[in-house]
Amino acid sequence: MIWTVIAAYLAAHGLEVAGMMATVLGIWLTTKRLLICWPVILLADFLYLAVFYRSRLFSDALLQVFFVVFTVYGWWNWWRGVRAEGEVRVAPLGVQACIVALVAGAFGSLLLGRAMLWLSGILHITVALPHLDAMLTSYSLVASWWGARKHIANWWLWIVVDLIYIGEYIYKDLLLTALLYAGLVALAVLGLREWRRSAPAAA
Repeated sequence: MIWTVIAAYLAAHGLEVAGMMATVLGIWLTTKRLLICWPVILLADFLYLAVFYRSRLFSDALLQVFFVVFTVYGWWNWWRGVRAEGEVRVAPLGVQACIVALVAGAFGSLLLGRAMLWLSGILHITVALPHLDAMLTSYSLVASWWGARKHIANWWLWIVVDLIYIGEYIYKDLLLTALLYAGLVALAVLGLREWRRSAPAAA
């Protein structure tokens, strides 16, 4: 009986399960600063693009498109660093660059929120949680950029963003994804600890 229920769940949520597994593996490899993290994360990006589109979380679906771009960039940037220095080294983040990125995240939140409402009116579709989703999307891009640039601050921002995402996904009945993001918070804490050990003076 239990196996029938599990099989039915996997059949209905196969993409979500595969996306969860790829994401966890990719982020764990990132905490270890291993270059192989990027192709795994790229797979997760495409899987969750499909998951979020089906759930009408269009800002999250759009986020995955940007994630693909940032993932390819991060892969290239880390590879370049490994080739030049022999390893992935954590890079410092200046105060001015941090402030500019956070302000850009706020501006992106407003712009994307308005864009999602405009798009929903044009296409006559319902957009779930447009303003919250836009804010999380925008700051996820900031965190992804910081991660691609090897800044420790990316882990701090991921902790905050992922905690809010947990509530959103519970509300949208994406319970497995909510559980995933609880795990991602733990992985972000692990990444923060590991990266600080490798470069205690970096930010």
